[in-house]
Amino acid sequence: MRRGDSDMLAVWLKIFEIDESIAAVRENLRGLVEQAAAYSGAADEEFSSRRIAEQEAELERLSKQRDALLKSLSAPQAT
Repeated sequence: MRRGDSDMLAVWLKIFEIDESIAAVRENLRGLVEQAAAYSGAADEEFSSRRIAEQEAELERLSKQRDALLKSLSAPQAT
């Protein structure tokens, strides 16, 4: 296996890991939204809103990281 091939494989493995993390964050968001709908009270709403915002920020960070890796795969490779 050439060096470039192993680098590309490493990038794809990282993308797979990020996709798994994105799926977990999305599942967390679904659960938080369901909890927020079930709970009432200002303290519960504030906590739920904060947790949802944290998970949305994590989802955004992971998505940008994945997009950057995908972009690097389409960039011309030096030989």
